[in-house]
Amino acid sequence: QVQLVESGGGLVQAGGSLRLSCAASAKIVRLNVMGWYRQVPGKQRELVANITSGGTTNYVDSVKGRFTISRDNAKNTVYLQMNNLKPEDTAVYYCRAWGTILGQPLNSWGQGTQVTVSS
Repeated sequence: QVQLVESGGGLVQAGGSLRLSCAASAKIVRLNVMGWYRQVPGKQRELVANITSGGTTNYVDSVKGRFTISRDNAKNTVYLQMNNLKPEDTAVYYCRAWGTILGQPLNSWGQGTQVTVSS
């Protein structure tokens, strides 16, 4: 099973920035879809952004123009740069990898990192 470890969360004022990192334990970042999700208590986990093996990126409308997903294949790491943060961005952010690894299905989640945006 592939391990994903997130870091970079914290407390920031509205308008500030944070960069989340997701380090994978195997060389999967280049070959699979990597995504960032977020969840607040009482709500479903929602997809924030993802990046495909071909480099195509997708964003939920509420973060377009403010968040950027990227990856460093050499470091097996995916990033989420979050700018102009808003209080409604407060959530636990999770990294996810899905696709295949060595011919087997892959669907791994990280443990989550808290992002809190104060007004």
